[in-house]
Amino acid sequence: MSGVRVLVGTRKGAFILTADGRRDRWDISGPHFAGWEVYHLKGSPVDPDRLYASQSLAWFGQVIQRSHDGGKTWEVPGGGITMDPESLRRGESNKFAYDTSRDTGKPLTTHQWYDGTQHPWEFKRVWHLEPSLDDPDTVYAGVEDAALFRSTDGGHTWQELAGLRGHGSGPSWQPGAGGLCLHTIVPDPSDPGRIFVAISAAGAFRTDDGGRTWRPVNRGLHSQYIPNPTAEVGHCVHRIAMHPSRPGVLFMQKHWDVMRSDDAGESWREVSGNLPTDFGFVVDVHAHEPDTIYVVPIKSDSEHFPPEGKLRVYRSRTGGGEWEALTAGLPQRDCYVNVLRDAMAVDSLDPCGVYFGTTGGQVYASADAGNTWAPIVRDLPAVLSVEVQTLP
Repeated sequence: MSGVRVLVGTRKGAFILTADGRRDRWDISGPHFAGWEVYHLKGSPVDPDRLYASQSLAWFGQVIQRSHDGGKTWEVPGGGITMDPESLRRGESNKFAYDTSRDTGKPLTTHQWYDGTQHPWEFKRVWHLEPSLDDPDTVYAGVEDAALFRSTDGGHTWQELAGLRGHGSGPSWQPGAGGLCLHTIVPDPSDPGRIFVAISAAGAFRTDDGGRTWRPVNRGLHSQYIPNPTAEVGHCVHRIAMHPSRPGVLFMQKHWDVMRSDDAGESWREVSGNLPTDFGFVVDVHAHEPDTIYVVPIKSDSEHFPPEGKLRVYRSRTGGGEWEALTAGLPQRDCYVNVLRDAMAVDSLDPCGVYFGTTGGQVYASADAGNTWAPIVRDLPAVLSVEVQTLP
């Protein structure tokens, strides 16, 4: 029987939750990297045992970890060691980047990158890791301040896809409340040269040549709190989702508004419909029904908790516009948690499972596409990300 592996990143470590195809009993492993902020974990779609993790700590900086055995053991690519705080104190950290602009081969610290000047450009953390759809050694990293990197050797070395920051709008990008972060990376399964990214608060961008050049794809977005509400860039996009069978159809949760594009981002239209509020962070798509999408409404941009204190996932079976509240098994009173932008995922079993984590430390699962919910685990540190792998 197939199984699932749920990868959970939290403020104080990572947790790995596994179950068989029934998804009714769960084994919990962790905390991995205890005490560290783990912003994101994700597995390779072509090698279920290959996992990548982004961990950071103010004292030690940013580290990328890699596992070859589904998270049982971890190593820092290039370092050949299992990473822990003591090894970092000894200076045994992987090098995130190299000074390729001056071709010296000199390794930099994990939070510096030379951009062609005499001074390194610094970033704070890796927000999102996106393994390639066809090569376990190729992985993309979105960082803060917003930039996109790629490794083709399993995370040992990284190169910036500098055309994104080099876009003419780059100097005008401004941070959202969470920072100037590149938090979403969506490769097109039908076109290896096409990738979508989202930046808070610059907007959505697309490349059609593997990352060499980029252009904004924000037409139809409206943000009332920026100088030009319909500007080409400057929109606070929270998340983008795609169904692999229809890569030209995209769904977006913006700072306000749930949006849809039917032309690969060339234009967007609002599909918030009857949602109780159109503010939120997550959006995801059913594994087998490309017009079935999920969001978790949050009261407002200043009150990051569910409306009326009721935790509700909303599902649309029509690609947006018409929404139903999914409440069975979720707290419907006095619930004041948040669900962050990388904290929802969908497995590929039938019926598909839907998972999300909260800042209150709960991870909820539905084995029936959202009809009913139950907590897999409670009382974790605040959940930053949730990803899922379907296992053979």
